Amino acid sequence: MNFTRFGRPAVIAVVAALALSSCAANEAAPAASDAASTLTGTLTGAGSSAQGSAQEAWIAAFQTANPDVTVNYDPSGSGAGRATFIAGGSDFAGSDSYLKDEELAGTFAACAPTGKAVDLPVYISPIAVIFNVEGVKDLNLDSATLAKIFKGDITTWNDPAIAALNPKATLPTTAITAVHRSDDSGTTKNFSDYLNQTAPDVWTEKPGDPFPYQTGEGAKGTSGVVDAVTNGTGTIGYADASKAGKLGVAKIKVGDKFVGYTADAAAAVVNDSPLVEGRDASDIAIKIDRLTTDPTHYPLVLVSYALVCTEYAKPAQGELVKAYVSYMAGTDGQSVAASAGGAAPLSAELADKVAAVLKTIK
Repeated sequence: MNFTRFGRPAVIAVVAALALSSCAANEAAPAASDAASTLTGTLTGAGSSAQGSAQEAWIAAFQTANPDVTVNYDPSGSGAGRATFIAGGSDFAGSDSYLKDEELAGTFAACAPTGKAVDLPVYISPIAVIFNVEGVKDLNLDSATLAKIFKGDITTWNDPAIAALNPKATLPTTAITAVHRSDDSGTTKNFSDYLNQTAPDVWTEKPGDPFPYQTGEGAKGTSGVVDAVTNGTGTIGYADASKAGKLGVAKIKVGDKFVGYTADAAAAVVNDSPLVEGRDASDIAIKIDRLTTDPTHYPLVLVSYALVCTEYAKPAQGELVKAYVSYMAGTDGQSVAASAGGAAPLSAELADKVAAVLKTIK
């Protein structure tokens, strides 16, 4: 499925709704620019399905402010998006995991020979552990128990390990169906990274975009996981929190407390996390502190990036990318993402770093 250019009446309706919701929270409606736009052309992106709701809203608002620009975004998954960007099939990619060192060392077809690809954070969101278990509304899980469920070591809902964490719950004998992403996914990589760091004796596989174990049930994309959990029996999965809907959402153990996700808690852990070492100064990849014991932090979080060239082989595409990603990462774009998908806004410090890199794009 592609998010592409909307009809003008639909665009106006969407943006008006976003503006009203943003005004209620911030007393200012998001607008890309008050001046008449001179931008023209077609911009193509692909990747993160976690960014899906935000991309729909970003596209609607950006195209309204820039009526001669068409933005297409295919939420094909982070792995597919990176592959498309590397091959030159898109002008930018959305990815819930930053580029690997070996990817950075390669070539990117959209970039000029003197340019390089960089990671720019544009979307911060908690990962929700969603579940559908008859008779269970609230669920507490520590990382070791969560890891055993998805690894296949715990197979029924009344398992003693789950019962010990939920003494007031009436847990059924129902078999557990743990749903994971079947496609290469940055959400999977973040989920695996959390479990590998916090429960390394159980989750022994290193994090990566593919789900590492031959267990449970696979589903493609964020929507596929949500649908499988919703329509199944005794199901549990992981997905961008913006897509959790009315499903049950587990609390995870942070320090000595069980913590539910919030945008503030997701933003807090990102703000206190360092940048990945050994990267170019223009690459803003974040090493999330999964081991925090601060209950005001939610460490099961993803930072989703816009992967862009510092210099494009086609300068006109560079100008479009610069304008669109600047909008995404700016105050108005972050407000729209919060309204549309419940994302946590970039901190002022992080937003300034992203803006400084974007100014240099050619």
